[in-house]
Amino acid sequence: MSWTPLVALPGCYSLTVAVLGVVHMRRRQFLGMLGGVAFASAAVCPNGVRGQQPKKVARIGFLATGSLDSAQTRTTLNAFYQGLREHGYAEGENVIVEVRAADSKIERFPALASELVGLGLDVIVASNSEAGRAAQQATTTIPIVVPVMGDPVGDGLVASLARPGGNITGLTFLGRQLVPKRLSLLKEALPMVARVAALLHPGAYGTRTMNDMINEAEGAAQTLGLQLQFFGVRGPDELDKSFSAIADEQVDALFVFPSPMLFTERKRIVDVAAKLRLPLISMGKEFVQLGDSCPMERISSTPSG
Repeated sequence: MSWTPLVALPGCYSLTVAVLGVVHMRRRQFLGMLGGVAFASAAVCPNGVRGQQPKKVARIGFLATGSLDSAQTRTTLNAFYQGLREHGYAEGENVIVEVRAADSKIERFPALASELVGLGLDVIVASNSEAGRAAQQATTTIPIVVPVMGDPVGDGLVASLARPGGNITGLTFLGRQLVPKRLSLLKEALPMVARVAALLHPGAYGTRTMNDMINEAEGAAQTLGLQLQFFGVRGPDELDKSFSAIADEQVDALFVFPSPMLFTERKRIVDVAAKLRLPLISMGKEFVQLGDSCPMERISSTPSG
């Protein structure tokens, strides 16, 4: 997968860590390296930047999308802790990690971010664009690392990719540019497909990014001769209703838009696609890796976590 880096943290030293280059790696490898990046942020931009003495024990906040009990969140945190250990830092000894989970309800991000900011942290790891936005609104001084952003410029998180400004750094997967490519892959793999259900989480990213992704998808669908029908899902509790509506429409395939929430709920999505015998194209190989028992085609593309 291709990532575009943001490396500047004005008001503190710029990070010069290999993970912030353009890289190709597995998600767990990246999350492990992110642990080192987060500690590097705490080390080079300690609270001393704000007029205090550097701490012996670094304090890192982690704002997760799913629940603490979910396999995805556990995998993410395990990789993160492993990355810290590889850089010589152990939880409870020389680093403390405060974790807050939104249980796939992104409307909880602002309150959770404010709670983390109140703990006097050295750095915050925000799991995606909306978590990063909530953290940025809660603090302009604590460095924020965001491992997955759609369009940080369009979403107003940074001023530009070259000169991001502010207190956010991280990686972007350039979401809107990849959406039409996924539809093209679907049509190339299954030329007879005509009607496609698009599962969409309207609040996954900022308004501009979401509008851009929808417009790009509609333009690509028209070019490819596809009829695209959108099914909006604002939370996990709305998935069953959308699944029922998709079943009634007799579509030929299912297209999953980038979304941290939909990624977290991928097992339910794959199971329904299998039940309806719908080919599925998604934002990440993790959809494919759920098993080979489903009698359908699965096509994966760049992850969105």
